[in-house]
Amino acid sequence: MKQKIYQVDAFTDRPFGGNPAAVCILDAWLDTALMQSIAEENNLAETAFAVQKGEVYELRWFTPETEVDLCGHATLATAYVLFNYYNHNEKTIRFYSPRSGELTVEKTANGWMTLDFPTDPIVAIRNNRELDNAIGLTPIKTFKGKTDFMMVYSSQQEVEAITPNLHLLNQLDCRGVIVTAPGQEVDFISRFFAPQCGIPEDPVTGSAHTSLTPYWYEVLGKSKMTAKQLSKRGGDLICEYLGDRIKISGKAAPYLTGEIEI
Repeated sequence: MKQKIYQVDAFTDRPFGGNPAAVCILDAWLDTALMQSIAEENNLAETAFAVQKGEVYELRWFTPETEVDLCGHATLATAYVLFNYYNHNEKTIRFYSPRSGELTVEKTANGWMTLDFPTDPIVAIRNNRELDNAIGLTPIKTFKGKTDFMMVYSSQQEVEAITPNLHLLNQLDCRGVIVTAPGQEVDFISRFFAPQCGIPEDPVTGSAHTSLTPYWYEVLGKSKMTAKQLSKRGGDLICEYLGDRIKISGKAAPYLTGEIEI
């Protein structure tokens, strides 16, 4: 059996930037173990699989090691594929995730697309010695969301200089760790580490911004903010806080189209 596959760089306007995701638009769901094997073979941060059900696309995401609850960049990449290769003529694509509910992506101006995701409520916690040791730098504040820890620092330079101990990070009970600070050229910056999911440092993490946006909304008093993720590839986002929902906007660039043998 042959299956079309696409690789798209998300949250960037050029190939080799942003976060690469593989996308497979399926006629019907494959066995979960097979989808996990495809994601492992792709060896990208995420591989997205979608199946059209009426006017909605069911959507699932896999890292090389596990299925995840929510993935922003692979959702953006899937929308790009549907808009550009599957003749989706409507302005908005409706997705449904069995793990995260209803999601939408809207095509806006000048190549931008906007994700509509649920907000991730975060709770302040005491600084965690194991977490601090794993990251290598004690934050000014620590929070816990649904799946991630978030550590806040005072400057972009501090975040840029972080070199985490991935072995220690891998022992933590979480999906990953967000580190963040005010930005020099944008409202806030971040990095994201998730060795538990087979991703030492994620290039751009849309889902992490469902935790970041409500925090920086409270700090900055702005509902719409610019953001940058400071990985080697880098990524640019516009985030808007809407209470129980977050809008996350970005661009995408195609890299590869092909077929895989299943």
